[in-house]
Amino acid sequence: MRNKPKPTRAALYRDLAFCLILFSFGGYFSFSALQGDYGLFRRIQIEDKEAQLRTRLEEISAEVAEMENKTRRMSAEHLDLELLDEQARRILVFVRPDDIFVK
Repeated sequence: MRNKPKPTRAALYRDLAFCLILFSFGGYFSFSALQGDYGLFRRIQIEDKEAQLRTRLEEISAEVAEMENKTRRMSAEHLDLELLDEQARRILVFVRPDDIFVK
């Protein structure tokens, strides 16, 4: 059996420096994968914001549909007398003599 030569101090330092560099790169890339601009935590934030915006879009779409319905009901072709009465009371503060007014 041959005896292996004992590593020198310079070789040990070189190996140690190589391991530290590899460890540093690993730490940097791990940190970037979690915290970076395109990391996991950023993706979670973006998905949460997307869900909020989709909810808001549904709310606005419902409001638009309601306004379109009221607009259609107030048009000359489809005049809804109850809606007209409601709008006159609300906007013009119109009150009939037989109404009971509670303050």
